[in-house]
Amino acid sequence: MEDIKELKNSLKEVRPNKWEDIPDIDLYMDQVLVYMQRQHIGLESGETLTSAMVNNYIKKGLLPRAKGKRYDRTHVAYLTAICLMKQVLSVDLTDQMLKNQLENSGIQEFYRKYCESVDNAYNEVAEKISEDMSKEEISELVLQLAASSYAQKVACERLLEIQKTK
Repeated sequence: MEDIKELKNSLKEVRPNKWEDIPDIDLYMDQVLVYMQRQHIGLESGETLTSAMVNNYIKKGLLPRAKGKRYDRTHVAYLTAICLMKQVLSVDLTDQMLKNQLENSGIQEFYRKYCESVDNAYNEVAEKISEDMSKEEISELVLQLAASSYAQKVACERLLEIQKTK
């Protein structure tokens, strides 16, 4: 029961920092990697972002090049979105999604919308969790969440394909 309470609290309270709360000083790679662990649920518990991954995102064009060896809040905003999106989409589809989003707005506006979407999604899931859930209720919710996640992934991928042809 304590684990369920902790999960629900994390979903209700843990959020990526808002744009204005991201450090406005440039960071070195090791500082970025440590900072990113605080940006999402999951990154603190084993999933890691490595310097090789960051360099790969730069090579693929998902992330702007560092200024020298320093990364600014724009890089942190991109990486925050990329770390979540890569859990659902391929790198190529993540790139397409970012380009589509940034076509009509800057990184700061995209990041604001991103944080709002994360907030809404986490709150929606937290509301489905009850601290006194039975094992059977947990099992049922897991099934619903997995099915919903898959349906949303399929729709997201297909909508990106449709968007590419328009």
